[in-house]
Amino acid sequence: MPDDSATIERLATGTATLADLQHWTWVLGRAQQMLLEHGIHTMEAAELPGWSDPSAFARASTDFWADTMKLWQRFLDPAQAEPGDEPPEHARDRRFKAPQWRENPLFDFLRQSYFLIADHMLKGVDAIEGVDAKQKEQIRFATRNFIDAMSPTNFPATNPQVLERIIETRGENLLKGLENMLADIGKGQLTHTDDAAFELGENIATTPGKVVKRTPLYELIQYTPSTKQVYQTPLIIFPPWINRFYILDLSPEKSFIKWAVDQGLTVFVVSWKSADASMKDVVWDDYVERGQIDAIDTVREMLDVESVHTIGYCVAGTTLAATLAVLAARDEAEKVASATFFTAQVDFTEAGDLNLFVDDEQMKLVDMLSGDGYLDGRYMAATFNLLRGRDLIWNYVTNNYLLGEDYAPFDLLHWNADVTNLPAKWHHSYLTDLYRDNLLVKPGALAIGGTAIDLARVKTPTYVQAGREDHIAPAKSVWKITEYFAGPLKFVLAGSGHIAGVVNPPAAGKYQYWTNDKPAATLAEFVAGATETKGSWWPDWVAWIAAQSPDKVDAKGARLPGKGRVKAICDAPGEYVRTR
Repeated sequence: MPDDSATIERLATGTATLADLQHWTWVLGRAQQMLLEHGIHTMEAAELPGWSDPSAFARASTDFWADTMKLWQRFLDPAQAEPGDEPPEHARDRRFKAPQWRENPLFDFLRQSYFLIADHMLKGVDAIEGVDAKQKEQIRFATRNFIDAMSPTNFPATNPQVLERIIETRGENLLKGLENMLADIGKGQLTHTDDAAFELGENIATTPGKVVKRTPLYELIQYTPSTKQVYQTPLIIFPPWINRFYILDLSPEKSFIKWAVDQGLTVFVVSWKSADASMKDVVWDDYVERGQIDAIDTVREMLDVESVHTIGYCVAGTTLAATLAVLAARDEAEKVASATFFTAQVDFTEAGDLNLFVDDEQMKLVDMLSGDGYLDGRYMAATFNLLRGRDLIWNYVTNNYLLGEDYAPFDLLHWNADVTNLPAKWHHSYLTDLYRDNLLVKPGALAIGGTAIDLARVKTPTYVQAGREDHIAPAKSVWKITEYFAGPLKFVLAGSGHIAGVVNPPAAGKYQYWTNDKPAATLAEFVAGATETKGSWWPDWVAWIAAQSPDKVDAKGARLPGKGRVKAICDAPGEYVRTR
């Protein structure tokens, strides 16, 4: 074969010779064969009942070679070939948006060949017989991740943009990419953004406030009012302890906390402590009793009010549901005036791809990684990255390892990488009791401090928000809250997913949300009769909050952080959010 550098340049510029094309024709054909053989061997190694006969793969892909021959004909003799109908999802795939993937026949063939193999591998999984639904979903998930990993965009020799960058920089992009990769290996975590671009209290988590309480489990932050009068009933936000609280206080333009303060709410936020060895015995009871109920009682006493509004985000919403049930069972439900749930689940029968990580082998891995009594937050970060591997893993492999590009500053991704450690005992029971065994929705199956949990006893006015494209807490799963609570409830379906569907300030003018005042038995029925409103759902929520407790008081005394009986400990965002 001719000189490699010259070949690379001809491939990148679309001037490949006959010898180049002959070589790459062989490479592409061999690549197809290797991918198919790997799929067969993977199924055989898994010892799946439906794959005891290797011919099952061939039967599931009987039209593969016919499709392949059509593709080859379009490549070798496009004038005589049948026109190909490219599925919309292929045409929209952002990995192949560069024009080189279509203008250069060689890379166009490589792109289409990749899609062809991927589609047939997934068809092969769908054709598996003799396995239960969960096992088939695990196989489908693993296959999708393998397909994403094998994309030609992920390798220098098969990505035209990388080839062009190699020529342009004389290979320096690969050296810069290697530097990026070695840095990630050193810290044990994939980098998504420029870490130096953000500093807590400087350009993120900047809403003025004070830490007014610190326990071994959490800090309680009270924010400074920005209006002369505030609603009498304060608001406590419980963020997930899997992540840092400042997802709700990014830049001032995106901050839900600042926006809520500006609407006249007295806002408190719980900042959970990142677990260390001292928290090895922390369990769910602690997050309910010593966490949420303690914070509720603290604020009630600080401000001398009978009740508080509450928000629970994701896993903290699941815990809030348990808190409400415990308070109801103890005849203390009046402590909570309302409960809002951001993308939270109580019934985990349709909890999405995270359910694939709670089998016995996965739990053994979690236990093995939790030797000091806590689980390193980087493990959970890697798990969530896998759920969107194409966007959160391979996109950065291509851009920052192969193309050698600098990391762009992005506050949301900075937060995403700012991991927290989890108490091992609690995390294990959370995965097994809730995700695996679904005990929260079984009356009396779980108890907190001896108080049995029955969600049917919850009559607290409730606002439930779900994200239409949420891959962590699917909307169908979040909807199930409506099937258990007994009090007045409003369900809102927001555009976008687990984060952007929540962090969507009105000024941005993005997305939309759906409401439906008529009774609906299912999410599909809700959507069928729903009214769509453009923009953020935040104004709808605050109007709902105001309707629950319309009375206002002057923003003075204890409404000012540190000015009442409880003195301030330090400025927001506090110390726990900085603990690594």
